Amino acid sequence: MKTYSEILCDLREDKDLSQATLGKLLGITQQQYSSYESGVSGLPIRALLILADFYGVSTDYILGRTKSMQNLDALNKKVDASHTVGEIVSDLLALDHAGRAFVLESLALQKVKTEKKKTDSK
Repeated sequence: MKTYSEILCDLREDKDLSQATLGKLLGITQQQYSSYESGVSGLPIRALLILADFYGVSTDYILGRTKSMQNLDALNKKVDASHTVGEIVSDLLALDHAGRAFVLESLALQKVKTEKKKTDSK
């Protein structure tokens, strides 16, 4: 897994931003921000929260604890009137192996059907 310093650098470069720009966002100098990307300085919680909100990713993603960039807003998103993404993930994880396999196979089948409909309508 990548370190938070590598992830910060990747996120910044993906948006074509300078370290100075991120320093201004955080109210620090470019040199201070550079020390986060180089791993010389630890990333303060305040900076972590600001950067996660700025990039629209989770703090766990920045910290390298997950490969999923989904933030809290994504997990709280309603799928239908009574389910959020986070609730569905929790329900999926509560299933035994066979139950999870069934749900994943169903999702894969639905993806195939959706793609087929898209190509048939062209």
